[in-house]
Formats: sequence, structure tokens, C-alpha cells
Amino acid sequence: MDEQEQDGLTFGDEAVSNASLSETLSVEKLQKYSSDFMDWLVVFVPKLFLALLVLWIGFKIVDKLSKIVGVGIEKSNLGLEVTEFLKSIMTTLMKVVVLAVAASIIGIKMTALFGLLAAAGFAVGMALQGFMGNFASGLTILFLKPYKVGDWVSVEDSFGRVRTIQIFNTTLETPNDKTLVIPNGQMTDNVITNYSNMGNLRLDLNVTMPYAESFPKVKEVIYTALKKSQYVIWDKEPKIGIESYDSHFIILAVRPYIDPNNYWDATYEILGLIKAAFSEADIKAAYSEGVELGPIGA
Repeated sequence: MDEQEQDGLTFGDEAVSNASLSETLSVEKLQKYSSDFMDWLVVFVPKLFLALLVLWIGFKIVDKLSKIVGVGIEKSNLGLEVTEFLKSIMTTLMKVVVLAVAASIIGIKMTALFGLLAAAGFAVGMALQGFMGNFASGLTILFLKPYKVGDWVSVEDSFGRVRTIQIFNTTLETPNDKTLVIPNGQMTDNVITNYSNMGNLRLDLNVTMPYAESFPKVKEVIYTALKKSQYVIWDKEPKIGIESYDSHFIILAVRPYIDPNNYWDATYEILGLIKAAFSEADIKAAYSEGVELGPIGA
């Protein structure tokens, strides 16, 4: 065997040896990673399970403590709106404590967590600007009392009775039994009309009359019907007038004043009284069937 063939064999042996060494190292690394991962699972999974258990039990305890605290606050006679507000704050704080305990069980250090929150404070503050604004508005509502639980209020296009005042929102119950959840920031940033403070609410009702009828006659009939209602408040004179003209009839506006708490009862009774009064006065209804021409009354 010449010298060149010997060199070739030597080089081939070295290549095979290096390849075997690389495979051995790769297997050893894989085994090490697998071993480390299994060790991590053995340590972390019990902590995670314990943390979840703490969360579940902790939130159950918070719910029970919230009820106990709520009863104590209610006995202090601070008012329903203040009671709901304080209960909401206490519940939130207790849940934060439970979350902090669960995080410490997993291994998240509170000092590191607080440091991270402090570093990200500006970004979080910008992201939660509306959130904190609603909280500040809740405090404003609590201390300035533009309305309280049970009041009838309107804000923008929303109208209803205040059911709860919480940390971040106010809940309204509308006359047609809908629940409106309005952020406190929206409540304080807009004009609030408190009908309960005013003592009365103006109903906005509409009825129709045919063109052939006399408006003064119809107005007097409606006025007499309003006199029969037990819900109309006569501190202010009700308004009765022509609102608009339709193709087949005249639309009348009837605006009596009532107690806000009697909204639907008053609405149904007044409309029924007007219908009965129209029947007694022989005031005809207008029907939109085809094109009809008729006389116009006074």
C-alpha cells in the first residue's frame, strides 16, 4: 500500500470517529434536556396545582367574606349606594391578595413582580386610562351624589332607575325592564337629568285625530281624560298640542307630569282614558286605506 492510500484511510477513520463523537454528544444533550425537563415538571406541576387550588378556595372564601362584610356595611346605615361601592372595593382587594398568594406559590417573587409593574407603569397607566377614569368618576358620584340608588335619571339617550353604583359602572333599570350598564366616566362626562330630585317626570305621549275634527274640541276631551287619572301631577299644567301632520291624520303631543315610579302604570292608564274619552265624544279614527279627501275642522 503506497503512502497516499495510507493517508486516505487515516482521514476516513478520523471522520467516522468525529461523527460518532457528535452523535454521542447530541444524545447526551438530549438526555440532559429531558432529565432537566422532567425535574422541572416534578417541581413545577405540584406548585401549579397548589396555586390553582388556592385560587379556587380563595375566591370561594372571598365570596363568603364579601357577604359578611356587606352585611356589616349595611348595618352602618351609610346608604345603599355607598354600601355597594365599598363592597365592590373590598371584594376586589381580597381577590388581588388571593392572586398574589397564588403567584408566590408558583415561584413568582413579589419584589420582582412589583419591579416589573413599576417599570411598565406608564404603559399600563396609558392602557388603563379609561379604567382608572371610571374609578375616579365612581368616587365623584359617591361623594358629590348627583344621583343615588332608586333615582330616575337620564344620561344622553339612556333613561332608567339607578339600581346599583359600583366601582367602575352604574346600572340602570329601564321602564321596559332592560338593564343598562354605563361606565361611571360616561355618567360624569355628560349631563345627568335627575327626575327624582325634580319630583316629577313628563310623559311624552302621542295620539292622533282626523283632519275633520276640531282641535279645540279634541284638546278639551284629552284634558278631561287627564283629570280622571290618579297618576297625573297637577303642580305643572300638562301640555297638549299639535306635533305634526301626517298624510291621513294629525299627530297630537300629550305631555302630563307624573311620579317617575309610576311610569308604566301612568302610561297605560292615561292612554286608556284618552281612548275611552274619544269613544264617548264620538271622535272618529283615521284609516290609511287609499287616497281620501275630507274637510278640515277648526
